[in-house]
Amino acid sequence: MSRRVIGPFNRVEGDLEVQLEIADGQVKEAWVSSSLYRGFEQMLRGKDPLDALVYVPRICGICSVSQSIAAAGALADIQGLKMPPNGRIATNLILACENVADHLTHFYLFFMPDFARNVYRDEPWFSGAEARFKAVKGSASEAVLPARAQFMHLMGLLAGKWPHSLALQAGGTTRPVEVQEKNRILAILFAFRRFLEKTLFGDALENVININSVASLESWVDKSASSGGDFQHFLSIARVLNLVELGRAGEDFLSFGAYPGEGGELFAKGVWDGVSSQLDESLISEDISHSWMLHQSEAKHPFDGVTLPSDGQDDGYSWCKAPRLDGRVMEVGALARQQVQGHPLIRDLVRQSGANVRNRVIARVLEIALVVVQMEQWAKCLVPGAAFCNQARMPDEAQGFGMVEAARGSLGHWLKVKNGRILNYQIIAPTTWNFSPRDTLGKPGALEQALVNAPVRDGEIEPVSVQHIVRSFDPCMVCTVH
Repeated sequence: MSRRVIGPFNRVEGDLEVQLEIADGQVKEAWVSSSLYRGFEQMLRGKDPLDALVYVPRICGICSVSQSIAAAGALADIQGLKMPPNGRIATNLILACENVADHLTHFYLFFMPDFARNVYRDEPWFSGAEARFKAVKGSASEAVLPARAQFMHLMGLLAGKWPHSLALQAGGTTRPVEVQEKNRILAILFAFRRFLEKTLFGDALENVININSVASLESWVDKSASSGGDFQHFLSIARVLNLVELGRAGEDFLSFGAYPGEGGELFAKGVWDGVSSQLDESLISEDISHSWMLHQSEAKHPFDGVTLPSDGQDDGYSWCKAPRLDGRVMEVGALARQQVQGHPLIRDLVRQSGANVRNRVIARVLEIALVVVQMEQWAKCLVPGAAFCNQARMPDEAQGFGMVEAARGSLGHWLKVKNGRILNYQIIAPTTWNFSPRDTLGKPGALEQALVNAPVRDGEIEPVSVQHIVRSFDPCMVCTVH
């Protein structure tokens, strides 16, 4: 039995360390540590409630839109504000742009480069993976980076700038879209679709969306392998390496719901624990028994949560709190989102093999196709000249919350206002759910569970299996401890 600390991890936003207990060539236990405290919740106390829209986007430079929308949702909740149709559509487009770009970046720049590691040099597929996906030098970067940059022009048209836009407000967006800008948005989406169909999928987006089972996915890979799509490339490697057996966690999934419309969200809000059920927000709590935090003797709902840092806690090993839903560890992210939504492919994948490295990546890539097709429809529904934002008075005393699905999963902001100032502000980010430490009952978080049984090769200092598992969750550590 030996113990090993892995970290800091590269290609991760923020600071992450993982302590592993290894025996008989595999991980027996894991402890995940978020090792950088940042303190945004403390910064917001005493501020004007609207100041949250300035502060919270700066929690992260990757998912600042998600933070803005969660804050705007909390403000809308306490103001009783509803967005006009244009504001809702524009907000959806802005969030979708960030999330899709995040999925694309994760696949090409964070996840796939691990297959170009020297540990795989003797594999027959290695030379092709190295030439295509090696960090910085791989041929994929030449196509992906310009396509991503062009796609992100949507942010300028819809939000004025990215990251840290102030166009996202409780009542909608402050950046109206004119006729010529609507046409540019549609042209950008058309060009991005062509890139995805040629480079990532080697097939029409609609054909990808309609893959409805594991059997049809396998058939699609075999039929379209000659197209040279990078998704097929991943699936072929995943099949050889048996990534379906790697990184299995629990099977309790959570989604806060994404992209509201007149008929409900595009992706449903809810919980999956073997059956689908509604989400009861009041059952969310944060446990600090294994966090470097003070003055919270039991798990508390975010409205009543306290964030007072202390590195002297005897049982603490992370700045991350331990979020739970009715005491249960929940996995969040694209896999959880599509499982709750009920996409037939994801339901079949989870039924056969649960949550694992392969299935998490499949869900994220599938969402690229799902969301881009919907973005085209939303853009057509924008009405130049109609209202984009509503306003209302800010109450002197109230409490409210905003929930959103970021690329990495469920993000919530809880806000209390007293005497016109922020009394308490608590945030639970996606990676806070997935990378949580143990709770007062000793239950490990989702990643800590997923790392158990990961194989460790002889002589490995940083086990490649651990790298794959960690990156399948795509951690954003600066959001984790905000």
